[in-house]
Amino acid sequence: TPVPEDTPLGTVIAIFSVQDRDSGANGEVQCSISDSHQFRLEKSFDNYYRVVTAELLDREQVQEYNVTVRAADGGSPALQSSAVLALQVLDVNDN
Repeated sequence: TPVPEDTPLGTVIAIFSVQDRDSGANGEVQCSISDSHQFRLEKSFDNYYRVVTAELLDREQVQEYNVTVRAADGGSPALQSSAVLALQVLDVNDN
């Protein structure tokens, strides 16, 4: 997904939902993203999450980000799944 380098802070980059068909604690899902200071994960409602910009992007420093989203249920042992968001930073004439 291309993201312009002048994207304002708090801009939604991705929206996704997670689900687990188990009941009780085994069906509770927690999500997290890889250690990325440029993006943060916010829970919207129910099992919907969004990835938003947390810092300004600079294509001259980083041209692409690979943000790993991890989901784990509340079971014992916890089952986990992950997906990678490949985010390309688009150049904007900043002169």
